[in-house]
Amino acid sequence: MATRRNSTDDPLAPLTLAVGQEDLLLDRAVHQVVAAARAADADTDVRDLASDQLQPGTLAELTSPSLFAERKVVVVRNAQDLAADTVKDVKKYLDDPVEEITLVLLHAGGAKGKGLLDAARKAGAREVACPKTTKPAERLSFVRGEFRALGRSATPEACQALVDSIGSDLRELASAVSQLAADVEGTIDEAIVGRYYTGRAEASSFTVADRAVEGRAAEALEALRWSLSTGVAPVLITSALAQGVRAIGKLSSARGGRPADLARELGMPPWKIDRVRQQMRGWTPDGVAVALRAVADADAGVKGGGDDPEYALEKAVVAVAGAARSAR
Repeated sequence: MATRRNSTDDPLAPLTLAVGQEDLLLDRAVHQVVAAARAADADTDVRDLASDQLQPGTLAELTSPSLFAERKVVVVRNAQDLAADTVKDVKKYLDDPVEEITLVLLHAGGAKGKGLLDAARKAGAREVACPKTTKPAERLSFVRGEFRALGRSATPEACQALVDSIGSDLRELASAVSQLAADVEGTIDEAIVGRYYTGRAEASSFTVADRAVEGRAAEALEALRWSLSTGVAPVLITSALAQGVRAIGKLSSARGGRPADLARELGMPPWKIDRVRQQMRGWTPDGVAVALRAVADADAGVKGGGDDPEYALEKAVVAVAGAARSAR
């Protein structure tokens, strides 16, 4: 049977190929397909598989005809890592895709698994680019796009200030844009961004993170409680804590150099390099690992994995501050 060329704007095309290494964009590509499928059929069966879960024969089993003709979405992550026999199964399926089934392949791109990538493109895959953002200009463009997608207006200065404050993590940037869009009416300008992320010490999630990584537990807890009382989203606080600890880990393992050179290497604004240098004194790799685990636990807690998000945040703040103090 001849392969079918899919419409590039139809998320219900038989095959979607998401190519790149930016986790947020890959997850959004999957979400778009799943949302479209469930809009067409609320009972859509979604199977989200890691590459090692797709064994020879698994795809044929998942895509076999159903008596109920149910719609399915089959997601395969890290498709570049599929075993050779499984790749053969996927290529065979691409020659004769099943109606009512959407296959989503997430592929890192590059040379590994290129045969499958080429086969998917030849089969007419709907392709979604998910490149890793490595340049400040790309992050700035991302922030502008996020505001546009939410139907909000932000000045160029506000977008730049947000990138300078948050850094290179797209999830954190997207979360910050969403928070500003929810909280602020009218055009978002530089003063508003400054009030949220640099100027309003009492309610800034970054103040919580700064005090914690400096080992100042009491001040960090005070800032945390004030932030929560003024409506700062818990997820922004865990993001700030994660960013603060990761920044210390990155800088401690980086080669020495001028702030401007390190800024380019690590994806941080130069002023932040100077701040992190002050904060990282005495931190050890073990301390960073302990702190990151504590923040990950808190992140799970505030996203539904625990009964008390506030308590989860307090535990994380104390753990991070304790790791900082024990390193001094």
